[in-house]
Amino acid sequence: MNLALMGAIEQGLLFGILALGVYLTFRILNVPDLTVDGSFALGGAMAAKMIIDGYNPFVATAAAFVVGCLAGAFTGVLHTKGKVNALLAGILTMIALYSINLRIMGKANLPLLREDTLFTYTKDLGIPNLVVGGITWLTGAAMVFIVGILILKLIIDWFLHTDLGLDLRATGDNPKMIRSFGVNTDSTTIIGLALSNGLVAVSGAWLAQYQGFADVGMGIGMIVIGLASVIVGEVLFGSSSIFRVTLAVIGGSIVYRLVIALALQAGLNPSDLKLITALIVIVALTVPTIAKGIFKKQAVRTVKGGSDRA
Repeated sequence: MNLALMGAIEQGLLFGILALGVYLTFRILNVPDLTVDGSFALGGAMAAKMIIDGYNPFVATAAAFVVGCLAGAFTGVLHTKGKVNALLAGILTMIALYSINLRIMGKANLPLLREDTLFTYTKDLGIPNLVVGGITWLTGAAMVFIVGILILKLIIDWFLHTDLGLDLRATGDNPKMIRSFGVNTDSTTIIGLALSNGLVAVSGAWLAQYQGFADVGMGIGMIVIGLASVIVGEVLFGSSSIFRVTLAVIGGSIVYRLVIALALQAGLNPSDLKLITALIVIVALTVPTIAKGIFKKQAVRTVKGGSDRA
């Protein structure tokens, strides 16, 4: 397989963690959270700084999850306790995180090329590439990514079926109803935003280690990428159950990265990537609606035709 496409699959798996985080707020809590752009870079900054300071990459990634949770919780407190609009609360946190990320890193870019990361450990494992028919379909690193993200997916599936997870789902579906059962929706919203941004920060930490550097601007546009992955995944693979939709979100992230890679190979300018992303989201949102409209018209015509014959 083309090296660019294999790289796209690997990146799709990494961004799949981001997509799972966005799914928790966008679909489960029904909250548009723009904290994502800041917490993604926060995860990368924290992991890079700790690795450079000599910490184990696993500890650095865990620390990225914790600070991501704190960022999400802050947005949740602003929204629920401060009565700030959810969209504005996310924007305020995102803006604040830009300066915080610079403080953590000490400069705009931190290279990790000579440091031990999760992926240098992966290479040391010596996992062979998946070769079928003389074609390399997956690298050893990609297979490790698949195992890691599937474990995260199963943990999220399990969590969303616990009492707290059901409370989160009910908070997004019908907050008035779940409040009538004595559930504090402020707490569930804060927890949901914290978990979401914790996952986003882990994605940022993994990406920083994968690409060999952390940059203060690496989070710009991540919310759009996350939404594109969620929407494309739901359209292509369905959302009939939690197990299926979380798998679809990961698949949507991979498809999105493959579409981007194919667009670049076709000769599109890299500066047009944001436009491509916007077009992908527009198509994914409008095509199902248009298709439903066509099917309804066909059904009405069929019914009318049957009644006329009668």
